[in-house]
Amino acid sequence: MKALVTGGLGFIGLALARRLSPRAERLVLFDAAGDPATAPEGADVVLGDIGARDEVSALVAGSDVVFHLASVVSAGGERDFDLALRVNLEGGLNVLEACRAAGGRRLVFTSTLAVFGGETSAGAVGDTTKATPETTYGTTKAICELLLNDYTRRGFLDGLTARLPTVIVRGGEPNEAASSFASAVFREPLAGRAYALPVGRDLRLPVIGVETVVACLEALADLPTDALGPDRALTLPSLSVTVGELVETLRLVGGEEAAARVSVEPQPAIEAITRTWPRHARSERADRLGLPRDASLEAIVREYAATLGSPA
Repeated sequence: MKALVTGGLGFIGLALARRLSPRAERLVLFDAAGDPATAPEGADVVLGDIGARDEVSALVAGSDVVFHLASVVSAGGERDFDLALRVNLEGGLNVLEACRAAGGRRLVFTSTLAVFGGETSAGAVGDTTKATPETTYGTTKAICELLLNDYTRRGFLDGLTARLPTVIVRGGEPNEAASSFASAVFREPLAGRAYALPVGRDLRLPVIGVETVVACLEALADLPTDALGPDRALTLPSLSVTVGELVETLRLVGGEEAAARVSVEPQPAIEAITRTWPRHARSERADRLGLPRDASLEAIVREYAATLGSPA
């Protein structure tokens, strides 16, 4: 495998790079920023602009599998509409066109459950639920999903879209995702720091562990073309949990002292975004294909705690 990962120095990108590294003949991580020293040994790091078509085309030409993760996420897209269009739409189109020019490329694109919103998100969404986004992030992702379907239909590339639930547990610095609290509620207290949740404990959201995400993405790269029909999108398996359950799981893993570090200080801007998102997500296609699923929320958090040298 000669793999290119856009957004390769991000949270999911680095986890994917670590998973692909043992099997990749060549592994290139492309990102706008980040520390190249965090990349796995043997990976090539290229810092550049996903909005620059020539840069993207040159990297895609040397790859046979492209994982397109680079994105301006939810809260960032609400703050800067033009940047979201440049990175998510222009950048996405650059990747599609580069794959088209190179010919025969497998493209694995990461989308989001934020493509759903409004009345749609009140119930359980699934692979064929109509996209009704209520954020710029979700809208740009939905557009790219449709473009990928059409590029695949025309034979320009062999594309698949993975709709990601909220991915946990993110270490290091938080990003601009409105859902970043779902990682911070574990990361900060387990590191001995207080954390104020920006949403109420009754909020329900689908989550997935980062190692499960990258295992799914790797499996999609190997999937036979005819495993899916004309609609190339599938929803990754998730666990539907409340914020209160996140805190209770923190208590199980980190003890009463860790849980006591959590408070609630609602932020209306964050609540406005997250309450448009689905509460439950079905994953019929992923389940039929045998994609991995997290055993439990506690298992995800204990796996993260183990990386901290926690006794939990």
